Amino acid sequence: MTILVTGGAGYIGSVVAEMLHARGEQVVVLDNLSRGRRNAVPAGTAFYAGDIGDRQMVARIARDHDLNACLHFAAFAYVGESVSEPARYFENNVQQGIALIDQLRLAGVCRIVFSSSCATYGEPDRVPITEDHPLRPASPYGHTKLIIERLLQSYDQAYEVKFVALRYFNAAGATRNLGEDHDPEPHLIPNVLAVARGLSPYVRVFGSAYRTPDGTAVRDYIHVADLAMAHVLALDYLRNDGASVSLNLGNGAGFSVLEVIEAARRVTNCKIESKFEARRPGDPARLVADASRACSLLGWRPTQSNLHKIIESAWQWRLAHPKGYDESKPG
Repeated sequence: MTILVTGGAGYIGSVVAEMLHARGEQVVVLDNLSRGRRNAVPAGTAFYAGDIGDRQMVARIARDHDLNACLHFAAFAYVGESVSEPARYFENNVQQGIALIDQLRLAGVCRIVFSSSCATYGEPDRVPITEDHPLRPASPYGHTKLIIERLLQSYDQAYEVKFVALRYFNAAGATRNLGEDHDPEPHLIPNVLAVARGLSPYVRVFGSAYRTPDGTAVRDYIHVADLAMAHVLALDYLRNDGASVSLNLGNGAGFSVLEVIEAARRVTNCKIESKFEARRPGDPARLVADASRACSLLGWRPTQSNLHKIIESAWQWRLAHPKGYDESKPG
């Protein structure tokens, strides 16, 4: 039996595909490479270049590879971009996501692990955030993730499609072989490290008047390998007839933008300048997870929760791969 990993050429999906491959699972990756990197797909993994909304392609993959589960990562995931380009997000994340899930259902694939997001909560009433917190997305991106969660709940009731929706907070860090390589890069830690490498003059800090100790936004950073393990455990949970559920993934500790920059200065031993800019629409002040339910239900424990170690892993990967996955880039 084979597992389909959509978005398996992306940052998180590629780490999950590598982990599944390492434990002997049969894996097939579907990615249109609009944001992913072909070189990030583990060697020996069957790969299809295409859209998740291509029903004929999904049907062919299901038929040719005897699929029995899907780990669904393929989505646009930038909050700010979703505010300025909502049509793009609803078409890609929702319209194509519905086509994918429905075609999987028709092919008899009834186990889905869905890459959801803490953006489904919006501005929280309290932190750490538990799964029973009201769902009030503050961005189109968050809305797209919540729509797919609602779809999966409906498909469970009507068709017995079982799912685990993993609402994770800020993915960061790198494994030995795989790291974060976006163009453009929207995430804080890679942008901080770009300044340390002399590729940018300063880090842009969006907002200085949040209701946080230093006025900058606070986020819960979780190592990408810990996220990947949670997906593998969620798959095992569904294989053991677990009930459908939505779960938070995070470390339960929040760090401000300025704290991340200072930690990166210590890790890299480099001077890192910063510049305050206007707050971005859709960005909550504090997002910190209560992941106790995932720990108890999946037997999951984050093992790389130290912020300095997370940044160190990203730094070492970037030093070893200065051009990212694209060896044609100028040094």
